[in-house]
Amino acid sequence: MKRYTIKLLKDEVDELMSIINKGSHSSHTFRVAYILLNCDEGEFSEKVTNEQISKILKIGMRTIDRVKKRFIEEGLEGVLERKPTSRIYEKKIDGEVEAKLVQLCCSEPPAGYSKWSLRLLADKMVELNYVDSISYVAVGNTLKKMNLSPGK
Repeated sequence: MKRYTIKLLKDEVDELMSIINKGSHSSHTFRVAYILLNCDEGEFSEKVTNEQISKILKIGMRTIDRVKKRFIEEGLEGVLERKPTSRIYEKKIDGEVEAKLVQLCCSEPPAGYSKWSLRLLADKMVELNYVDSISYVAVGNTLKKMNLSPGK
């Protein structure tokens, strides 16, 4: 495994200390600041081992290694901020399926039921081949977005 050596400059140490001592920051930012200050092998502090840091901060050794690596590769600003997600979520309910859902919601409920439930709507949409599969939560979110209720 590659070892990363952290040597902070005076202004970086001052910035990390200001994060810890004042202001409101995310827990991620606090954790990274504590890790970097404790891993510093520069002239402004004494080195603490990764085992000691992991015991005190109650974090894993891999987390410390990832923070060190990211600091070396991206710098202080890159490691303090979380990366935005690159995952793209695919929507199952588009305009056409939404219209069919509204039509189904406004129709008579099945025999034996006084009104549509979200689970009944989801099952009926799959049964009618509007979608391959759908969660009752997705049905509820769509109806909520449109200010509809299966009970009305």
